Amino acid sequence: MKLIIKNIKELVMVESKSKAQNLKRAGHLMKTLRTIKNAYLLIDDDRIVDYGKMNEIDLSHILNQTTYLQIDATDRMVFPSFCDSHTHLVYAGSRETEFVDKIRGMSYIEIAHKGGGILNSAKLLHQTSEDELYDSAFARLEEMKWWGTGAVEIKSGYGLTTEDELKMLRVIKRLKRNSPLTIRATFLGAHAVPAHFKADQAEYVDLVINEMIPQVAAAKLADFIDVFCDRGFFTAEETERILMAGMKHGLQAKIHANELGFTGGVQVGVKYNALSVDHLECVGDAEIEALLGSDTMPTLLPGTAFFLGLPYAPARKMIDAELPVALASDFNPGSSPSGNMQMILAMACIKLKMLPEEALHATMINGAYAMGVSDELGSIGLGKIANLFITKPIPNYQYMPYSYGDNKVDMVILNGKVQK
Repeated sequence: MKLIIKNIKELVMVESKSKAQNLKRAGHLMKTLRTIKNAYLLIDDDRIVDYGKMNEIDLSHILNQTTYLQIDATDRMVFPSFCDSHTHLVYAGSRETEFVDKIRGMSYIEIAHKGGGILNSAKLLHQTSEDELYDSAFARLEEMKWWGTGAVEIKSGYGLTTEDELKMLRVIKRLKRNSPLTIRATFLGAHAVPAHFKADQAEYVDLVINEMIPQVAAAKLADFIDVFCDRGFFTAEETERILMAGMKHGLQAKIHANELGFTGGVQVGVKYNALSVDHLECVGDAEIEALLGSDTMPTLLPGTAFFLGLPYAPARKMIDAELPVALASDFNPGSSPSGNMQMILAMACIKLKMLPEEALHATMINGAYAMGVSDELGSIGLGKIANLFITKPIPNYQYMPYSYGDNKVDMVILNGKVQK
């Protein structure tokens, strides 16, 4: 299919046609957002093939062709789709009872210690069929799509047995085949320690390393490996062992780090060239120093801090230190039950004190980098996959985080196809 979007009020997150495309944006560069006003965009099949100002090109030869589907974007803006690089959206059942426990004063760790949290989700998932898991997850993806998300990373981690972890990853593989969103899969067997291993956590780590990882790799079910390296979960030493085992089987590292304390998880992630280290509510000078000069993307999850009442990650300090920052939803039933990236964009500006330009880079090109797909997604560039959304009439791009709560997306295009 060929598309032309014409009369675009403003085309946002545009790459220069004459330079190599950016794979990520860091520090002060996140403040500069390249846009084109009164623009056009051409799509051929699933790729972006041209864009520019309406008054700088003669489009009559295209506008007169019936082979092109024409979309008039007068008064509307065009953005690349959000890239949500951290979710747990394959799950069974909700956890509103724990939500009430939190209101009554119980901490996340206290809920986990009494058998709730991740262990509760694991119990529910064990009792749920693959078809049921698939149907509910596909519905969540469809909802996220209409909020502007075009790429998503999905983790396992609610299985905690070899059989159930494989079940989750098979569901994710099926979602990859059938959803128009770009999807990456992450094996997170080290998400929590099952109750019957509490007396011997090392035995569960051995199970992850010696049984789960080889089977996941043999079935080619995951792109990445992740560990919840944090207080009350897995130590830095255990994380290193698990990451090394995963890397030997071709799985690139990603890490849950420093959500609940200063645990050394960031440093472990950098040491093993993790694609991203995620959460980072607890970040100081040592963590920033470790990340500077690395290829690891710091990924912040403000929805989790909002829902759990945690301190927010020090985004301003990190960006001012010239680090890149990505933002993701952490969509999961226990600590961030929403995949609305427009709300994450708003939280970044309101709670993390990020400028709109910085927040847009963090949810788009840097989110794509944290998924390993920024060469094809996350910005408007020649040859990139045509994943984008057209807004309702809005005054400017700053309005996206300003007007929180409402859906500003009018039309979604994924892989060059208008979504129905």
